[in-house]
Amino acid sequence: MPSMRRREFVSLLGGAAAAWPRAAWAQQSAMPVIGFVDGGSPEGRARFAAALRKGLNETGYDEGQNVLVEYHWLNGQYDRLPSLMADLVRRRVAAIAAIGNPPALAAKAATTTIPIVFGVGQDPVRMGLVASLARPGGNATGINFFNQEAVAKRLGFLRELVPKAVRIAVLVNPTNASATEAALLEIREAARAIGLQIAVLNASTSREIEAAFSTLVPDRADALFVAPDGFFTGRPVQFATLAAHHRVPAAYTQRHFVEAGGLMSYGTDIPDMFRQVGVYTGQILKGVKPADLPVAQSTKFEFVINLQTARALGLAVPNSVQLLTDEVIE
Repeated sequence: MPSMRRREFVSLLGGAAAAWPRAAWAQQSAMPVIGFVDGGSPEGRARFAAALRKGLNETGYDEGQNVLVEYHWLNGQYDRLPSLMADLVRRRVAAIAAIGNPPALAAKAATTTIPIVFGVGQDPVRMGLVASLARPGGNATGINFFNQEAVAKRLGFLRELVPKAVRIAVLVNPTNASATEAALLEIREAARAIGLQIAVLNASTSREIEAAFSTLVPDRADALFVAPDGFFTGRPVQFATLAAHHRVPAAYTQRHFVEAGGLMSYGTDIPDMFRQVGVYTGQILKGVKPADLPVAQSTKFEFVINLQTARALGLAVPNSVQLLTDEVIE
C-alpha cells in the first residue's frame, strides 16, 4: 500500500507539473496582445522599445504581467508588411502599434476595426491615416514627429559645419516610398535655397549602404545627408564607421547616430515619441476610442554634435553653432 501511495503521489505531481505550463499559458493568453511593428532592427532600437514600455507603465500596464507585446522588427524588409498585418488581424490582437510610414499605412489598409497607434514623420492627414489631427475618426491615432519638417534645418546645420560644401549626397531607402518621396521634395527645395547641389543615392540593405559610401569620393560629394528611414535608424554603428573610414561629414535624423560617432543630428526626441505611443496604446486598452484621442505632435527638437568626430574630419565648429546645440559630445 505504501508503494501505491508513492506511485499515486508521483502521478499526481507529474500531472500538476504538466498542468502548470497550460495554466500559465492560459493566464497569458487572457492578457491583451499588442502587435508592435517597426521598420528597423532590435539592435539599433532597443532603447525605443524600452520607451514604449515606459509609456505603457504610465497607464498601468506592465509587459508580461497584464499585457503582452509582440515585437516585429522588419529590418528594412517592408515587403513583409502585408502578410504580417494580415496575421495580426486574423489573430485579433488588441491593438497595433505601427512605427514609421510603411507600417502605419499597412496597418490602416489591413483593418478598420482593430485600434492602431502610429508614429509617423509626415502629416498623417495627407497620408490618409486620419480625418484630422483634432478628430482622427476611424480606428487610428498616434504621434506625428515631424521628420520632414526638420529636413531644411538639418541641411542648414550641415552647411554651417561644412561651409565650403557645394555638392551633397542624399541617401534614401527606395523601399520606403512615401517617406523617400516627401524627404526628397523637402531636401531639393532646401538645397536650392542655400545654393547646394544634391546627388541621390539609394540603399535598402547593409551592402547597399556600403556601396553608397564607396561612391561618395568618385562622385565628389562634400558631405552626406541621411534621409529619415527606420532601417537606417537601426544601423548607427555602420554609418559612423563608414563615414569615419571615408572621411565624410554626415548629418542624421537622431542623436544615437552621433552617440555612435556620427558628426551631427537634428530631429525630434524619438524615445519620447515611442513613450507617447505606449501611453496612447495603454489608454486604448483601457477603453478609450482612437477617434477620441487627437493626434499628438512632437514639440522637442534636438541638435547634437560630436566634437571629436568634427576634429577627426578637420572641421572647425564655430562657437555660434555650438551655442545652438542641445548637446555637444566631446
